[in-house]
Amino acid sequence: MSYACVSWDFIEKFAVDVFCGYGVPRGDAAVCADVLLESDRRGIESHGLNRLKPIYLDRIKEKIQNPITNFEVVKEGTTTAVVDGHDGMGQVIATKSMSLAIEKAKKFGMGMVAVRNSTHYGIAGYYTGMASQNGCIGISGTNARPSIAPTFGVENMLGTNPLAFGIPTDEPFDFSLDCATSIIQRGKIETLARKGLPTPSGTVIGEDGLSLTDSEPILAALLKGKAALTPLGGLGEELAGYKGFGYATVVEIFSAALQGGSFLKQLNGIDPDGTKRSYHLGHFFIAIDVEAFLPLETFKKTVGDILRALRASKKAPGAERIYTAGEKEYLVRLEREDTGVPVNDSVQKELISVRDELGLAQYRFPFE
Repeated sequence: MSYACVSWDFIEKFAVDVFCGYGVPRGDAAVCADVLLESDRRGIESHGLNRLKPIYLDRIKEKIQNPITNFEVVKEGTTTAVVDGHDGMGQVIATKSMSLAIEKAKKFGMGMVAVRNSTHYGIAGYYTGMASQNGCIGISGTNARPSIAPTFGVENMLGTNPLAFGIPTDEPFDFSLDCATSIIQRGKIETLARKGLPTPSGTVIGEDGLSLTDSEPILAALLKGKAALTPLGGLGEELAGYKGFGYATVVEIFSAALQGGSFLKQLNGIDPDGTKRSYHLGHFFIAIDVEAFLPLETFKKTVGDILRALRASKKAPGAERIYTAGEKEYLVRLEREDTGVPVNDSVQKELISVRDELGLAQYRFPFE
């Protein structure tokens, strides 16, 4: 698979115009484009440009996602709020929700917002980063269409249900941990399928409990409920797969029970007659103001000292260095500032198709 790099300014303007072409208001389109491209800036290809068409544009076209977001606060307390996103743009719903949580945290020390009836919101780390850049500890998670099988099960019940943390430090990059509660997530399998590569053994199982590795058929089997992802730790209890199962369940509860939202099989996006429907996803956003405990700079130095000590610890034979969460993404970001976003040939075709569909003739890609 070949790649071509496109400048950030060019691709961001293009993405905004594309979202606008699909009915998203320009201000919201800028938010959606920024969240999308932040994935590529960090080197997280599974949630970047390759999802512009299949996850966002196609769902708007299928009328299972609304381009105009009705952000409704249905219940609010001093430090809490419940939001109904009415199946609008997940990135818009999420940025407004985390902003509200941060606002409450700055006033009262902590803030939490629970969301129902939302859509795919991109990388959870974007929103926890909003909190850490504002002197807060940020926590976020979301449920998703069924993918993970419970420990000792083979049926896809839970979503990949990421759990993310953003913590400010005294270093150039924050501590940023954004992990699915499965070993592998759908987005990575989609990327592997585009590249014609196999899925690692032990990360996906069929109904017989045996490992599946052929990426393209895996995606189809997941949609049909004929395959499931394994939770963090893997199969059974020997490697503690029950821990990943447990964390995925916690994220499901936080993403559904506090806001009266949908959960598990209700999130499969398909009616009983096979018709596609909105996913009705749930999210949660927590902001904790560090200054409510001690001076921010004191906290940041302690966190930095912890991370530096971890990176300076004894390395395994043959290992060049130890990384802490968020460091690799920061280094990729620095590397890509000048080179631009790498676009594989499969995504190149999608971008050209979308451009031509919308008549955006002013955009001529360098790979054409």
